[in-house]
Amino acid sequence: MVSKSFITAAMLYDIVRCPHRPSMDLFGNPTDRDEINPFVQLLWEKGTSFEKEVISGVGETFVDLSRFAGDEKEQKTMEAMENGAPLIYGGRISADDLLGDPDLLRLEGSAYVAGDIKSGSGDEGFEDNAKLKKHYGVQLALYTDILERKGLSSSRQPFVWDIHGEEVTYGLEEPQGKRAPWTVWELYKNTLLEARAIIAKEARTKPAYGGGCKLCHWYTACLRTLDRSNDLTLLPELGRTKRDALSPAFSKIIDLASSNIEEFVKGRKTDFPGIGPDTLRKFHNRAKLVSDTSGKPYQTNPIVLPSSEIELFFDIEVDPMRDLCYLHGFVERRNGDTAQERYIAFFTDDTSAAEEERAFREAWNFIKERQPCIVYYYSKYERTIWRQLQNKYPSVCSVEEIEELFDPASSIDLYFDVVKKATEWPTRDHSIKTLAKYLGFNWRDTNPSGAASIEWFDRWIESSDPEIKQRILDYNEDDCIATRVLLDGIRQLGEF
Repeated sequence: MVSKSFITAAMLYDIVRCPHRPSMDLFGNPTDRDEINPFVQLLWEKGTSFEKEVISGVGETFVDLSRFAGDEKEQKTMEAMENGAPLIYGGRISADDLLGDPDLLRLEGSAYVAGDIKSGSGDEGFEDNAKLKKHYGVQLALYTDILERKGLSSSRQPFVWDIHGEEVTYGLEEPQGKRAPWTVWELYKNTLLEARAIIAKEARTKPAYGGGCKLCHWYTACLRTLDRSNDLTLLPELGRTKRDALSPAFSKIIDLASSNIEEFVKGRKTDFPGIGPDTLRKFHNRAKLVSDTSGKPYQTNPIVLPSSEIELFFDIEVDPMRDLCYLHGFVERRNGDTAQERYIAFFTDDTSAAEEERAFREAWNFIKERQPCIVYYYSKYERTIWRQLQNKYPSVCSVEEIEELFDPASSIDLYFDVVKKATEWPTRDHSIKTLAKYLGFNWRDTNPSGAASIEWFDRWIESSDPEIKQRILDYNEDDCIATRVLLDGIRQLGEF
């Protein structure tokens, strides 16, 4: 007898992030799986710990079913709902081919609404432009669909209790977006169809290279497939959607590289939905560059960089699970003398707000004492986090001072202001790790990543092991040096 394959919230979550992952989970060779990434393991543990912390602080009476499993859990969930329990924690519900494990089921009127406890923000973006998270939304929609099929749903208004102590309502039928409005319910229905097609082997998914791939347990297997097939997503910024739009004409990078791209340009549009003429030409040039075994990086536009006696190469480390910036690191170079550059770090001694403020204040004073100088960083993350820190600790500096610090005349975002706008590289992405390694720099750690740093920091908090702390500092220093290596490399680039 073939066992029934249920569609779960976790499966829908994965499809929104990467439709190939659930296909691999169902049908891939288990021996091809990588070990679970330590950071992913930490996320699971912290998520479980946060969930228990939140539920222990609930003031109202609730039915706790978290200790039960399988059919028994589902039976007890139904009994609790039939008895009109005001709040159910750790239940299980199913209907037809749908199976859900909502963290919460809350009685509203005479029926129930589902909720999840998340150790992250309930939405994304800034307050005045916050958006619902698609991967959270499809999970909540699944629970709601099950409740509706059982005649137990009070509304299509499920919710998330998030890391900030907020309850974020997910209006499943409220339009999202402006140019192309969509609803979470529509997204859910489409994702549900995709899940059924994957389970029935009616849909053949393909891997696609992206920023989150390295944390997945199929990373090595997928990358091997992508390399073998010369997949288009191995070009920077060419993701799954653009790959699928281009695939009728180009199945490989080499096909795109060798094509006469102007045949596909029709005035201000191209034959490919969502891809304009300039974007198509950009991908064509990238395909030619990576296909040329002697290809070298080059400028696409003039690059004008300011000069200063003092250059600061800046990188921070943040634990999003604690909402804590635990390290501000700088490499200071004077008069272009790399041999005499030095690393300065401001590290939090614990996870308290007082320590975070102290480290931020000292880092702020460090920069102010070195004015005038030029600050180099990679991507908008540093600026975003420092704006948030200023808002949390306004006694350290003012809003105006933060904006002055990050004025483009004295602070350069090498990614957005230089690499993205004015250069091309024969690499599969434009991460600082990839570009600095291309230029010959190597990190001391065998597993250098921001995610790894967070996992090390968590272990240091638990153990106070000085070797772990030094590993974090070494990694941050290498990130700062890599930024300097990239700057020097950019200064040597020729024009196209």
